[in-house]
Amino acid sequence: MRPIVLADHRQDARLASINRGRLQLLPIRKAGDSVTRSSVLGAATKVEASAHDHDTVAQVSAAVAHGGEVSVRLPGGTEVVLPEPLAKILRASAEELSAGHSVTILASESLLTPAEVGQMLGLSRPFVARLLDHGQIPFERLPNSNHRVVKLADVLAFQERRERRRTGNDRIAELIESEDYPY
Repeated sequence: MRPIVLADHRQDARLASINRGRLQLLPIRKAGDSVTRSSVLGAATKVEASAHDHDTVAQVSAAVAHGGEVSVRLPGGTEVVLPEPLAKILRASAEELSAGHSVTILASESLLTPAEVGQMLGLSRPFVARLLDHGQIPFERLPNSNHRVVKLADVLAFQERRERRRTGNDRIAELIESEDYPY
């Protein structure tokens, strides 16, 4: 929902007195309008390869996996060499799609709510709130609000740290079991 400047001057005066001089733009809703919050994850581009496309995706994945120059032919017949950042996206996406995974495209600077962070990590929102409170994941507060938002890059960094810790713990458990150490 986009902010709209209020047209009714009586309402403007009443809101100005309530907000004590702070200027705020408020959305105007008509009776019956539904209120929806745009979700970063919901608005993200999600790609899934169908079973029909699997062979083609696997061919593309194998062709671009070597890390060399990648070019595409545009509808007009012009061939364009992809810049390296775009080629990296194609390589990573093709690899995941050929493995049967879906791919979601988001900018690293995307800001997520604690609920969206929980959805990404498979954690509850209250647990994510505790992680934020304890400094495990950096966050920012929205201006003039107590609501917190988290950068996607920080969520991914946390997830990587968590995975490294889990891998280390698994190695330790394997060593203990292989050496028959008593508990």
